[in-house]
Amino acid sequence: MTAKTVLIVDDEAPIREMIAVALEMADYQCLEAADAQQAHGLVVDRQPDLILLDWMMPGTSGIEFARRLKRDPVTAEIPIIMLTARSEEDNKILGLEAGADDYITKPFSPRELVARLKAVLRRTTPAGIEEPVEVEGLRLDPVSHRVTSGETPLEVGPTEFRLLQFFMTHQERAYTRNQLLDQVWGGNVYVEERTVDVHIRRLRKALGPKHEHLVQTVRGTGYRFSTRV
Repeated sequence: MTAKTVLIVDDEAPIREMIAVALEMADYQCLEAADAQQAHGLVVDRQPDLILLDWMMPGTSGIEFARRLKRDPVTAEIPIIMLTARSEEDNKILGLEAGADDYITKPFSPRELVARLKAVLRRTTPAGIEEPVEVEGLRLDPVSHRVTSGETPLEVGPTEFRLLQFFMTHQERAYTRNQLLDQVWGGNVYVEERTVDVHIRRLRKALGPKHEHLVQTVRGTGYRFSTRV
């Protein structure tokens, strides 16, 4: 599994394809959208790690879409790199004022794009979030996006991975379903509390008999991650 997901938003399919090829060669997972409406659906459903956003698009412009994302607490933390054919200084400032983290002018080399993207992700990744965590032989590595039990890799879905990462970095404390929704799903209003139970069940199944006991049900409250029985 790749470590980071990048959403490419551009109304020109050949540009999206060129960017996707370059990023996939650099081990990024890519999502594509042709306009702001399609992009917003993907942002809500898939929570990408970074958005590459074209300035000029039909309908909602990249600038307007960036402002909208930065106003919403659910999406405000997602870094944005603006893609544009405009090189004038005031347009660059306008893009940054809208909340973009960086700005790259077309045409650009794939190598430059990957370098800028890595730099933005480094700046916006909270300290410690890339450190592997290990509990009783269960190891989660955020950079390679892998979970292993000893030497054995475990198949863990993307939501279960985020849930496990939150649990392993916040041990011994009970969390309500609502708190888990806020922390793992980003307070997404489209998700019901029961969804947490479904993903907890999937996570326990993925962890198997050796580690499922670490994810504990706290009656009347919710769940906690603990090595104590």
